[in-house]
Amino acid sequence: MKVLMLNGSPRANGNTSVALKEMEKIFQQEGIETEIIHIGNKDIRGCIACRSCAKSGKCVFADEVNEIAPKFEACDGLVVGSPVYYASANATLVAFLTRLFYSTPFDKTMKVGASVVAARRGGLSSTFDELNKFFTISGMPVASGQYWNSIHGATPGEAVQDEEGLQIMRTLAKNMTFLMKSIALGKEKYGVPEKEPFKRTNFIR
Repeated sequence: MKVLMLNGSPRANGNTSVALKEMEKIFQQEGIETEIIHIGNKDIRGCIACRSCAKSGKCVFADEVNEIAPKFEACDGLVVGSPVYYASANATLVAFLTRLFYSTPFDKTMKVGASVVAARRGGLSSTFDELNKFFTISGMPVASGQYWNSIHGATPGEAVQDEEGLQIMRTLAKNMTFLMKSIALGKEKYGVPEKEPFKRTNFIR
């Protein structure tokens, strides 16, 4: 099994990285393959709603989105980490996720998603909620820990002092591992839930 982990911080070794690496330790102990990819320092533009991906199966912009899409398709779980900016996720990460989720045609149902957020003080729960919406619109079960998946720290690396935050990350990784393994067993015995044909209802006709 494999978990893809996305670092949405512009700092490769900041507090978001502390959270992801704490989870990675547990995944490795559980025999889960991991890959951390640094996204937050990339020059990634937002979606322009051209819808060319509907025909080509990939984004019109040739950048990290198309490069990472196959890794997303192959993984069993996705962890997305972000610092908090004005009670929101890093805009670069949001642009990346918006294009990644929209442009990829493969079925994401039953891939397990988890978001983790880092901040000096506030805005954690709103950022956590923002990131989870990428999972829930795609039929991806969301892994939970023992609290909202957050860690505190101001200066880079300060989050190592947040004992509760580190414990949250370890618990989250353990729960996510259990959920991925349980889903794999469920697929073998029961398959995945049957999907109804999608019915799009617009509010303005």
